[in-house]
This record gives sequence, structure tokens and C-alpha cells, in this order.
Amino acid sequence: MRGILVAALPGLLVAGLALAPAHVLADTPLDCQLRYDLSGWSAFYKTASGTGTVSCSNGQSMNVKIRAKGGGISFGKTRIVDGRGEFSGVRGLDEVLGAYVTAEAHAGATRSAGAQVMTKGEVSLALAGKGEGWSLGVAFGKFVIER
Repeated sequence: MRGILVAALPGLLVAGLALAPAHVLADTPLDCQLRYDLSGWSAFYKTASGTGTVSCSNGQSMNVKIRAKGGGISFGKTRIVDGRGEFSGVRGLDEVLGAYVTAEAHAGATRSAGAQVMTKGEVSLALAGKGEGWSLGVAFGKFVIER
């Protein structure tokens, strides 16, 4: 009996190691980025929509729709082309989907650049983009990413 156990032990260790990476990888944060285009307007109420692609370090990617809505003392019309975002706290591609809470102060004319950080539970998204248009104000709202 002892000989059977000794003979089976290497096989059990190899099987255990083969299963371990899947569990470890599921708990390892992913590096995920968002590339997007977005355009919108504001006159007290702020709205914008666009499209983008999320890609992660594990090779997964998906095309997404983006909506931003909010309100405040805000006026303007803007368009962002080839904006970029960095997610943190992501353990699976689907975790990037949903509504993020936003707060921003903005001002710009003709060509402008901006950056914004938002959160959804443990997942955060930092956006940076260059655009055109004009805007002025303070707004609060949500930034929604959908399939």
C-alpha cells in the first residue's frame, strides 16, 4: 500500500499544480485599457455617447458602448477622439461593464485636453483624452459602459 502511495504522489502533485494556476490567475488583477471616441453637449444637463474597445492583459477584448449623463452648472459641446482609459481592480473582463460615479470640473475652448477618475465599487477608471469643442462648468453623474 505504501508503494502505491509513493508511486501516485508525483502524479497527484502534478495534477494539483496544473489546477493551481487557474485559481491564482482568477484572483490576479488584470491590466485593462479602454480606447474610445465620445461626443456630447451640456446645458445644465450633460449627455454624451460613444463607442470603444476594452482590452486586457490576458488577451481578452470586447467592443463597448459608452454613455455619460449628469447635471450641474455645465455648458458646452465636446468631442473626444482616440481617448484612453486605464482600469484598476479588474479581475475579469466583465467587471469593466456598468455605471461609474463621476464628478468633474471642466473648461476648454477649441482644442482641449482633460483627465478624469471614476469608480464603480472596487473597480476604478482613469480617463484621458484630447478633443475639440468648448465647455465650462461643474457636473456630477454617471459614466456607463455596456456591451
